[in-house]
Amino acid sequence: MSTVASYCTTFLKPEMMHIYRQVTGLKDFQTFAVCRERMNSCKFPFPEVEIVGSVKSNFIRRFWLKYIKNEPPIVYRGEYAALQGLLDRRQADLMHVYFGHTGVHLLPFIKRWPKPTVVSFHGMDIQPREGQSGYLESLRELLRTVPLAMGRSNSLKEGMIALGLPEERFRMNRTGIPLENFPFHDREVPRGGKWHIVQACRLIEKKGIDIALKAFAGFVSHYPDAKYTIAGEGPLLEPMKALADQLGLAGAVNFTGFLSEAELRDLYLRSHIFLHPSQMTADFNQEGIPNSMLEAMSTGLPVVATLHGGIPEAVDHGTTGLLTDERDVAGVQDAIMSLVSSPDVWLTMGRCASMAMHENFERSMQVAKLEDVYREAIELSHAK
Repeated sequence: MSTVASYCTTFLKPEMMHIYRQVTGLKDFQTFAVCRERMNSCKFPFPEVEIVGSVKSNFIRRFWLKYIKNEPPIVYRGEYAALQGLLDRRQADLMHVYFGHTGVHLLPFIKRWPKPTVVSFHGMDIQPREGQSGYLESLRELLRTVPLAMGRSNSLKEGMIALGLPEERFRMNRTGIPLENFPFHDREVPRGGKWHIVQACRLIEKKGIDIALKAFAGFVSHYPDAKYTIAGEGPLLEPMKALADQLGLAGAVNFTGFLSEAELRDLYLRSHIFLHPSQMTADFNQEGIPNSMLEAMSTGLPVVATLHGGIPEAVDHGTTGLLTDERDVAGVQDAIMSLVSSPDVWLTMGRCASMAMHENFERSMQVAKLEDVYREAIELSHAK
């Protein structure tokens, strides 16, 4: 059985459940995680985690590598040697690097390591980094170097090809959802207009929470007993709480913080619509396909979202949800009103949403496709 080193700089941040599901779902490959920092080990229990640091070197050698040889930081700081020793010791046949910016950091190693490396892109990691000189060219070089690169959506594929990835080297890497953990729930129209709308995400700009709050404010003027729950944490928590207060929504909006998988499932089961009006940011940060949206759809929640990133690849407008333009408050409000005004359509969309998840995002099927990419990358390296 071949061995893949799953490299993720931080293993794992709370929003990285999709990575945990991939790493723990492998069947035909052995794996161990490589990181520079271990976090949330209780939330993400995994026994095979290696923390790679730096190999100490004397001042003269470091000076020689940095200023005479002009080696990159990963070399003169000793991380290159530490990673080389680790992969040799664990007899890795392949390295899977999560996130494009991590691939850029590891590029000097990837170019010299004799085994193949694949890199997966998840959304924000194809955006330029204005403050890092030479970053964009390094990203382009990374995409020219790796035998195969993966993305979670066709929108990411287009961005990667625009950066120089040969199209024949792209492989789709859909998020795999453990659908058994998010079972379909046959809902009923709430009495007295007590609609419950939910959004689960990091509280950052691209999630469109400000748009959602403003749209909900218009909706609640028609359905005063409606509730809106926002599950997640992030830098915009306090600003969004303040916005909710300004809109007069303090009693109707609940910020729960991050929830466990079981808590999220229970939240979805007692909700009626999943709201996610994502938007492109000024620095070109965009979505792949939001994991929480897929989980919610699996339980039978229809979606109100935007024509953004990979969302239209998961939400079929008019069949599993309704899609509006980005930053269109009135459009989002109208979409919610349209669903609650047509209960039969709302129920049908929820059932179709769950069916679509089973057809396109079931975890074991997606993990099997990931393992096919691993096999192909190893075969390509042997053919050289």
